[in-house]
Amino acid sequence: MIHPMRRRRRRTSWERSSSLIVSSAKPRALISVSDKTNLDKLASGLVALGFEVISTGGSAKFIQDKNIPVTSVDSVTSFPEMLDGRVKTLHPGIHGGILARRENETHMKQISEHNIDLIDVVVVNLYPFRETVLGGEAFEECVENIDIGGPAMIRAAAKNHPHVSVVVDPNDYDELLENLKKDGSNLDFKKLLAWKAFQHCASYDASVAEYLWQEDSIGHGKPAPEKTVSMTLLNELRYGENPHQPAAVYSDSTLAESSGTGVARSIVHHGKEMSYNNYLDAEAAYSCACDYPSSDRTCVIVKHTNPCGIASESATGGDLLEAYRLAVRADPISAFGGIVAFNCTVDEEMAREIREFRSPTDDETRMFYEIVIAPSYTEKGLEVLKGKSKALRILETKPRAADAPMGLRQVGGGWLSQEPDSLVPEDIEFTSVSATKPTEDQLEALRFAWRAVKHVKSNAITVAKKGKLLGMGSGQPNRVNSVRIALEKAGDDVEGSVLASDAFFPFAWGDSVEKACQAGVKAIAHPGGSMRDQDAIDCCDKYGVALVTTGVRHFRH
Repeated sequence: MIHPMRRRRRRTSWERSSSLIVSSAKPRALISVSDKTNLDKLASGLVALGFEVISTGGSAKFIQDKNIPVTSVDSVTSFPEMLDGRVKTLHPGIHGGILARRENETHMKQISEHNIDLIDVVVVNLYPFRETVLGGEAFEECVENIDIGGPAMIRAAAKNHPHVSVVVDPNDYDELLENLKKDGSNLDFKKLLAWKAFQHCASYDASVAEYLWQEDSIGHGKPAPEKTVSMTLLNELRYGENPHQPAAVYSDSTLAESSGTGVARSIVHHGKEMSYNNYLDAEAAYSCACDYPSSDRTCVIVKHTNPCGIASESATGGDLLEAYRLAVRADPISAFGGIVAFNCTVDEEMAREIREFRSPTDDETRMFYEIVIAPSYTEKGLEVLKGKSKALRILETKPRAADAPMGLRQVGGGWLSQEPDSLVPEDIEFTSVSATKPTEDQLEALRFAWRAVKHVKSNAITVAKKGKLLGMGSGQPNRVNSVRIALEKAGDDVEGSVLASDAFFPFAWGDSVEKACQAGVKAIAHPGGSMRDQDAIDCCDKYGVALVTTGVRHFRH
């Protein structure tokens, strides 16, 4: 049954030796939780240690149903729960017992005058607001699930952590009980629990603020004046970009990232521990692969976040194995040690090709990769791929939604925020501006090249034919050098190819445009908008090359 009365206890030797003024009540623990994982074990453990357990509503019923002695909160406050449970613990009889500083004679005298007993342990986790929102409930129901009394108790206990142990995570129950067995005076442990408590409330409040701001009547789609991003540590990494840089990987706990997709949350089926650079490269490879339509199965190979090989089955008559080979052949030297990404399921046949394919540089050396990432694997495909190398990391994650949330990037003293560059060729109008008009095949190749150039670091140039990348130039301070590198990589295949540029050509004659025309490129796409756009048109007209503008730039820094 729920006991309204509390027995008194004698002071411990620790209390007497500390010359503290204390209540004569037995130690008390207040429990109010939504997540009842291992609650029976905790409650019985506290009772075995001589604690009186005080509890509210559903928590009290759960404990009582386990035949564990429990005292109801309203018997402590002499005040019933009211307003549909909105007011239960917001009472001096509760908060006075939590917040009183045991070494402060005035505090102790005041709670004694008001017959308030101390509370030594507070175990609270909060209303399932996040789960309610993600469950699609109406606005009113979501607001009703914003906890008020819980955060107040958590914060009060955490503030008074030298005297009160506060627990918000069921994973801490065992350590709490062990600490209490020793006398509960481990201040470092209490500080850790207090940090965890404040962080728990901060993350909770961040979700509430995010939810309210996304309401059209409040945020109106504008950037929030203040923003808190809640993150959860996934793993400490061996190091960052270089061995002297400590690093870690976190998952984004915001409502906007609730789908659970993304490279950071990948299932790692096999291989060595992921590194900082592995995550960056895997993100670059997979985001590029997923930009290609799932109806056109595609393989992307990335090195140092730049795609060095891309090929789709549209280039091979539906042969995905050959598309993989074409991706490697685009730049086999760079592909060695790279990341391989697919926008489709990897089956046994594909896995065997990845495992056995020899480098085109000597037709002997098996290709080595750091990572293979795909949205799914067949059971046999995964088994075969694991046989390639003990070190090969095999990642699985679903593609991110096209309407991915605003991204953040740190700069000194602040953060930049922007929507992701989600535009694909299907969203863009390719406008012919030259005398020579592109053929349908050339337009298809231009769309492929344009999709690829978005994922290359600026200044970015891609050279391609239908469904396959022939060469790319990336990260050069001037565009003409990127053009030169891309043409060199394309080699003899450049004849009859198409070229895409992430930004407009500032010069044409004797520069990027003319060099491309002279090399054998037959169609070019760029955003347009330069003061010298007419020069680019005139140059293409001289060489009989088709020129189209997109009106969209794809800078990538």
